[in-house]
Amino acid sequence: MKNRAPIGVFDSGLGGLTVFRALARRMPEESLIYFGDTAHVPYGSKSPEAIARFSTTVARFLASRGIKLLVVACNTSSAWALPAIRRVVRIPVVGVIDPGARAAMAVSRGERVGVIGTEATIRSNAYPKAIAVISKTARTLSQACPLFVPLVEEGWWDGSVVDAVTRQYMTPLLKGRVDTLILGCTHYPYLKPVLARIMGPSVRLIDSAEETAAETEKILSELSLRAPRGRAGCRKFYASDAPERFKRLSRRMLGREAGRVQLHPFD
Repeated sequence: MKNRAPIGVFDSGLGGLTVFRALARRMPEESLIYFGDTAHVPYGSKSPEAIARFSTTVARFLASRGIKLLVVACNTSSAWALPAIRRVVRIPVVGVIDPGARAAMAVSRGERVGVIGTEATIRSNAYPKAIAVISKTARTLSQACPLFVPLVEEGWWDGSVVDAVTRQYMTPLLKGRVDTLILGCTHYPYLKPVLARIMGPSVRLIDSAEETAAETEKILSELSLRAPRGRAGCRKFYASDAPERFKRLSRRMLGREAGRVQLHPFD
């Protein structure tokens, strides 16, 4: 029966739906439970202590739902809270930092890698550290983009305001001539069109969602925890605040409405 148990996925808001979607596409037979901590979004402006507190609270809740593996689909939580999360749950935990770093180094031609993320993710230095493990000669340039998460959560993915903000943030990376750009927040893939236009066709954009889904599949296979094939898994959604807003925005983010979004608030 444990093979039929769901995979838990969480993010500070709705950005982790990029990972949720990649998991559903790659392993349609797996059941998935998503938790969006919409009451505390964004995590990127919070202290490490607050990030760990919110992250472990959500992790405990998802573990109580009987999940077999937890995907931390939040770069900020992955950067600051993975050890704390692993201490409070007794299941495999997958973050998004290492898969994203591996994907970037696999395609970078000149090992000049840009990283964009929340203030907390950039402050953690998690991506440069992960990249340094792969290559000692790689050069990493990092840029915090604190306005991106609120823009995405509001459904502002294009237009003159988004274009102006993006150009401001990307200027140092353009001057640094990066050849690869890690979208170090699961909200950022929704801004791919504007990022691609501003960075130009020679810069590869790395979205860690697919790599994280591949890592999850690999771990489940190694542990003999894959769900039986032949029938579609169930999908459940929770939010810590404003479930109707979550439901409304999920239609655009997933390409379909999430269905029922259950409210589970916490302090």
